[in-house]
Amino acid sequence: MGIKIPRSARSVILRLTKNNILTKISKDVYALTEPFPNRFSIANFLYPPSYVSLETALNYHGILSQFPLEITSVTPKKSLTRVVDNQVFSFAHLKSDLFWGYEKVDEQLIAMPEKALLDQIYLTSKGLRIVHFDEYDFERVVKSRFYKFAKLFPPMELPKI
Repeated sequence: MGIKIPRSARSVILRLTKNNILTKISKDVYALTEPFPNRFSIANFLYPPSYVSLETALNYHGILSQFPLEITSVTPKKSLTRVVDNQVFSFAHLKSDLFWGYEKVDEQLIAMPEKALLDQIYLTSKGLRIVHFDEYDFERVVKSRFYKFAKLFPPMELPKI
């Protein structure tokens, strides 16, 4: 038995959302409220292509101890912010030739620690982010990989790690 009339489908979805069984993710996209999808999966889904980076990835990798209030990602598309289930998801524009250095972790795309740090430094050098390096634990950064990756970025001032 299926729903044949689109209005009926919309009213069923509206009822399920109102009863907190479904949560709206984006236009015409819903997810079960319990269990709710992983926040990083939602970030990857909301604005492809993108990968989790910046403060969120730095926190995930243990480099930044403060947990960011929003899930931050980078994308070669224009910058964008979306809110899903009271969670802010922000997507910062990164030139397409810098869109690399991420890996799949439990089905989510997330920046490698060194790449997340370089994404943060690069966007800070452009005046688009603010960074306080005294809050970072550089012990978790593989220095050889960091400097190897840094050569693939435009010249910018790097912190001493």
